[in-house]
Amino acid sequence: MIQQTIQALAEPRRREMLILVQNRELTSSAIAAHFDISAPAVSQHLKVLADAGLVAIRRDGTRRYYRLRKEGLADIKAFIDQFWDEALLRLKAAAEEEQRRRDAEPI
Repeated sequence: MIQQTIQALAEPRRREMLILVQNRELTSSAIAAHFDISAPAVSQHLKVLADAGLVAIRRDGTRRYYRLRKEGLADIKAFIDQFWDEALLRLKAAAEEEQRRRDAEPI
């Protein structure tokens, strides 16, 4: 699933679409109004995002409303966090070493 998420996020327009639906539901036509591409192209991008689990779709008659699925970002967040956690541990070790050196210096 992480590979599908990365591929979905690799396209800049898809990232912009996620930002648009981050805090509210929007119809595909409302999303399309923000781009200079055809409505079918927008629909295809939204399908990729939905297939990757990044957006939820709510149907109301003939309209489709899209919103961000934050839980869809969990796998990629966990992947990135593993690097961040290692970096924080190295920073902590460096800070502790610096503190030990300072504590050992004569006053």
